[in-house]
Amino acid sequence: MNRILIAEDETRIAAFIQKGLGKNGFSTVVAPDGQQAIEMALAEEFELLLLDLGLPVKDGWTVLTELRRQQKKIPIIVVTAINDDRSRLEALNLGATDYVAKPFIFSDLLAKVKLQVTSYKSQIL
Repeated sequence: MNRILIAEDETRIAAFIQKGLGKNGFSTVVAPDGQQAIEMALAEEFELLLLDLGLPVKDGWTVLTELRRQQKKIPIIVVTAINDDRSRLEALNLGATDYVAKPFIFSDLLAKVKLQVTSYKSQIL
């Protein structure tokens, strides 16, 4: 089963994403802060990380930078309320695979998730 790590501190948003992905055959785990997201991403196998930039303890920028510095190849879709071109470009330059601004349409996020998981799995097989 495809495992997805959701780094999101807002429980309602995390639950919404979990429920939608679960209905589409994905197994999800939530990390409520950046430190836990880093630890989980490094210790466990996931096919994708959905990363909020506004996380407590360590923000999403730090999570993204740290995972890429440690050569973690997992696809990372930034899912954030920060919706400006500069932030989008910076996240992509730091190694994010895609960028989705909140609020989002779930079907759009799902399409991006499926694309990234399929692409990642084809690279590791």
